[in-house]
Amino acid sequence: MAKSEKKLLNKAWKETKQLQDGETFLLKDLFKGYKWNRLPTETRTALGRAFMEKAAGKKSVEVMEKTSSNQQQYRKIS
Repeated sequence: MAKSEKKLLNKAWKETKQLQDGETFLLKDLFKGYKWNRLPTETRTALGRAFMEKAAGKKSVEVMEKTSSNQQQYRKIS
């Protein structure tokens, strides 16, 4: 993972602390819309993979089922 992608991953993970318990979200929800949209597709894919791996190893975020548009959902847990 590139240094810039690690920075984005850390920023996204930090943003999960602002969510309320039980709140469901997508990775892109953790970024301002225009910032997420400006990321190249390959960066978004790599970031999504890395975020899911990190979430699977943590107790504060639960990996949920994908949406009908094949986007991974997460839930903030305490």
